[in-house]
Amino acid sequence: MAFYQNKTILVTGGVGSIGSELVRKLLKHDPRVIRIFDNNESGLFDLEHELRLERKKIRFLVGDIRDKVRLKMAMEDTDVVFHVAALKHVPSCEYNPFEAVQTNVLGTQNVIEAALEINVEKVINISTDKAVNPINVMGATKLLAERLTATADQYKGAKKRTILASVRFGNVLESRGSVLPLLRAQIKEKFVTITDPAMTRFFMPRSKAIELVLRAGEMAKGGETFILKMPAVRIFDFVKVVIVDLAPQYGFSPEEIEIKTIGERPGEKTHEELMTAEEMLRVKETDDMFILMPNQVKLRDVGNKGYFSKGSFLSKEEIEKLLKEI
Repeated sequence: MAFYQNKTILVTGGVGSIGSELVRKLLKHDPRVIRIFDNNESGLFDLEHELRLERKKIRFLVGDIRDKVRLKMAMEDTDVVFHVAALKHVPSCEYNPFEAVQTNVLGTQNVIEAALEINVEKVINISTDKAVNPINVMGATKLLAERLTATADQYKGAKKRTILASVRFGNVLESRGSVLPLLRAQIKEKFVTITDPAMTRFFMPRSKAIELVLRAGEMAKGGETFILKMPAVRIFDFVKVVIVDLAPQYGFSPEEIEIKTIGERPGEKTHEELMTAEEMLRVKETDDMFILMPNQVKLRDVGNKGYFSKGSFLSKEEIEKLLKEI
């Protein structure tokens, strides 16, 4: 807790699912002030109302990461920046690629440049497993955001104190647009939709995602990407467990809930990956995370195997345990 104590912290995208939960957790670490930066005025208003008892430690700032001038004003005298703002939905980015580049790539560049000009202590960029071997616009833009962050740490110069790193994780349960809220809504209507029964994903509770982000902020030395060790889940198994859990809450038996296969959406992968085979040459491993070192570092030759969501999977009992955590 000492690292964040008495720090001035900026959270971009601070009213989103990850950003707002990050703010709540940071408040427990006794910061000097947290600046919540977002272009969602209504979201800022709602979060301000929720956190009204903490108003002495919070500033709510309307702004967009596409606007570097506004970012620099918001970042003045800041110690730590958590860059959460992004366009994160795969189909939306497929249909709006120019907007995805403007926000996820150029917006990240603005955050980095503003932080370097102001000499911020640390910048932690939030990324996704979709940045690994990307086949869609969203993943490609997040890969570029990761590379911009890691490379900026190399070219910043000796006089800059700024440390830049990224955090990469999978699908966060309970976040907006994730599978769990969708399944809840659909079960009320006595059906659920899946894109492909063979699809697999990495899942993690939101609390674990935030824990990783906070630890990365403390541990970062420059240029790393922190990757949480996440269990892989067959979507079909996950859906069946959720139906068994939730159907009775809405007055239905699990057998009454129809499962409809609708086909993959634009840009979707059947199997996600946590890292590439090449990245595994540069990985340090702890009990609960991988730490991907900068490109210049090669730690070992592990062969061509990678880390995929099509290896060993959670059983239905383990999925049930995962759901109970949230």
